[in-house]
Amino acid sequence: MTEDLRPDEGARAERLMRIGAPPRNRGEAIRKLVWVLPWLVFLASPVGDLTAGHHTMGATVAGWAGLAVFVGIYLTIVFRQMGRPFRGGIVSVAVAVQWVLAVVLAFSLGSSWLGLFVYVSVMCGVTFPLRVAYWTIPATTAAMMLAGWHAHNLDEAWGLFLVVLLVGYSMTGIRQLVATTIELRKARATVAQLAANEERLRLARDLHDLLGHSLSLITLKSELAGRMLPDHPDKAARQVSDIEQVSRQALVDVREAVTGYRRPRLAAELAGAQVALTAAAVTAEVPADPDLTDVSEDGEAALAWALREAITNVVRHSGATACTVELLRRQTLDGRVLELAVEDNGSGGSGKGPGNGLTGLTERLEKAGGTLEAGRLKRGFRLVARVPLSSGMAVGSGA
Repeated sequence: MTEDLRPDEGARAERLMRIGAPPRNRGEAIRKLVWVLPWLVFLASPVGDLTAGHHTMGATVAGWAGLAVFVGIYLTIVFRQMGRPFRGGIVSVAVAVQWVLAVVLAFSLGSSWLGLFVYVSVMCGVTFPLRVAYWTIPATTAAMMLAGWHAHNLDEAWGLFLVVLLVGYSMTGIRQLVATTIELRKARATVAQLAANEERLRLARDLHDLLGHSLSLITLKSELAGRMLPDHPDKAARQVSDIEQVSRQALVDVREAVTGYRRPRLAAELAGAQVALTAAAVTAEVPADPDLTDVSEDGEAALAWALREAITNVVRHSGATACTVELLRRQTLDGRVLELAVEDNGSGGSGKGPGNGLTGLTERLEKAGGTLEAGRLKRGFRLVARVPLSSGMAVGSGA
């Protein structure tokens, strides 16, 4: 409903809708990274401790190495968590390594390193399930207090006590907010699909009303013409002329009713893909708000057909348990393109070589000036469809 908003409000609404979604281009990636960087202020004390020359050469080298590994893990996990999180036990192992590094560095190099526990608490709040975060955050705070006691600097430890404790719990709240935003986006996609179904019902009612009257009139006049034909051919001819006019008008009415209806819309297909994959018990990652600026109607229709075919194959033939749909803008040697990528972890079907569906998609995309790539992966199947973008302000790669 952003059409009722002022331009600045619409832009703000768009930014809010991107919460919890992976960056679509380099600019969004930089903005997400800038949001993370200010939190590195707590590294000032460890860096100052290492540059002050209070430790031996071996301890200083080990400190720099441990700090680099710690910060690298933190930035990687938190940045990915804002878009497409790591799956499996990668996050648990990363947090465990961070926890061990914080304890070892704080116990061996002194109280200047207590600030590392702030980042461990953030990681616990952002990555772990709530029931796990609720006890790992206090455990991290207790480890920080124990390190301060070991360094004979409980004053500094007490100064960070509330920071470590509260920042972890605040991250759990932010994480729930992001999860709620994602659920709302999916709900909106479902509503869009329901709206599309309602539009189909509306069209069916309109066609019934339009054709019901016209076909009844054609039937009546045909019967009259049949009865008049032997004795009154001139009157029968007038009835046939009326039948022609009614049928032509009915054809015009039907064309007006379905104008723009048969052309598939990418937003509706994305919403339908989310619903279809969820119904098939396939874990789905589907963008809810496609940016179709500079995309021609033929290009959008071609991508919509490609998405429909790909999702149909995933649901019916692949046996996949997860499917990812991405919509990116890229700069290629042939110009700017909008790229649709559908990747699943299934078997890819049992057929050998391209089927009729892929052949038809290739022809549709070629008519729109686009291309199609499809093939099996080591585990799964990937389909990539591209259509050109019209001239406009250049953008960077969406990778």
